[in-house]
Amino acid sequence: MKIEGTHHLNAPRDRVYQWLIDSQVLQRCIPGCERLEKTAENTYTTTIRTGVGAIKGVFTGTVRLEDMRPSEHYRIVVEGKGAPGFLKGAGNLDLEQEGEGTLIKYTGDLQLGGTIAGVGQRMIQGTAKMMASQFFTALRAEAKTVTGEPPPKHGFFRTALRWFSGWLRRRFGSAA
Repeated sequence: MKIEGTHHLNAPRDRVYQWLIDSQVLQRCIPGCERLEKTAENTYTTTIRTGVGAIKGVFTGTVRLEDMRPSEHYRIVVEGKGAPGFLKGAGNLDLEQEGEGTLIKYTGDLQLGGTIAGVGQRMIQGTAKMMASQFFTALRAEAKTVTGEPPPKHGFFRTALRWFSGWLRRRFGSAA
């Protein structure tokens, strides 16, 4: 399955890149991430609680960052398994400076196996898009913090409210 998309953040490209390789920021922003620990240079172990439809569970696995070109690109390779099945994937993140902000372009391929693979491509694709949206909404909240401030609180309801608020602003103008 292929996934791709773009997101814009109102922050300089260097700062956005640093967030995207910071394990603490990533752990706060990745939906369902319970643990993300560095085990070697650009390699992490992770535990994520997630699911598709009625099939939910805990996945443990590894994340590796490759082909790193600071402030502009990296490749991420993930492998995980849990009771609902397994996943393997790789993706590229490219960052472009756009005025005062940063445009993030991502593309990737994901392979699923086990019970979770039986859910269906359309449902898995929808869940992947939703998780990407939640991730970037949480990252956008991180971008609004001033250096030295405590990080923002995340969670399903806070992230959903931030997403809905942003949707209203885009739909009805910045007055909302």
